[in-house]
Amino acid sequence: MAGRARRVIGDWGSTRLRLFLVENGETTARLDGPGVTQLVEPAERVLARLLSVWLAAGAIEAITLCGMVGSPAGLAIAPYAPCPVDAESWHHARTRLRVLGHDVEILPGLSYRTADGVPEVMRGEETQVFGAMALNPALHAGDHDFALPGTHGKWVSTSDGTITGFRTAPTGEVFAAITGHTSLTGPDTPGEGSFDDGFAHGLSRSAEPLPGTLFEARASRLLDGRSREWAKGYLSGVLIGAEVAQFGMGTQNVTLIGDPALAALYATALAHHGGSSQLVDGENAVVAGLAHAITLAESLRP
Repeated sequence: MAGRARRVIGDWGSTRLRLFLVENGETTARLDGPGVTQLVEPAERVLARLLSVWLAAGAIEAITLCGMVGSPAGLAIAPYAPCPVDAESWHHARTRLRVLGHDVEILPGLSYRTADGVPEVMRGEETQVFGAMALNPALHAGDHDFALPGTHGKWVSTSDGTITGFRTAPTGEVFAAITGHTSLTGPDTPGEGSFDDGFAHGLSRSAEPLPGTLFEARASRLLDGRSREWAKGYLSGVLIGAEVAQFGMGTQNVTLIGDPALAALYATALAHHGGSSQLVDGENAVVAGLAHAITLAESLRP
């Protein structure tokens, strides 16, 4: 194994770290660790401890990372690259450093301002978008729309392989806050209705102004005997539906990138609001995006 070209690529986000060992262009192993916001020791130590398993089997040429690892809480600050950004300019804007004797590249997040001056930022999702385009060359030509559900969901526009702009909806964070820190879902006591039933009802209400629809979750538990899972599903349907109504109403062929189960809820919401979608697995997309960054790095070697 000592003669094989070995690199490490990784997505180090807020809630989790995913590292992949790449040998001669093939992903051969994976390690998982804590996200940037969950660290109880310096990021360098976490990285060194995880890499020790692979280092015991041979040297690693370089490490390429994306995500919140480039934030003030990570290894080093990787400045945002302003849109419009193609894959080459994105990779060119990377931050390079030495960490515990290893060459590390941190790919930048992106920044954007809408026509009316609204500021936007993201870290990590751009890697998935470039990865989706690498996996499906048809997405590299012409204009396309991408949606990346998550804690801070992104709606990204591209043109001929260039990310031209994006918007953010913190739907996942709002859902977690509402279901975990308010009385809207109530205690976990017996009741009727499944998450899916609640989601369908919430989706049917999602075109209405958001504040007025939220309390129905609690009232339905008290007066209609609904279960806590139904209430959570209802709130999910209202929130995801409202996000889609704002950013994806009637949009066709949206490429959803992310966890298949969560993406399925967005596909349902898009169909409800007159749109259509296709799915790209989020992990496959991030690996492809990081692998594409390696290819770009190799092309720059003398």
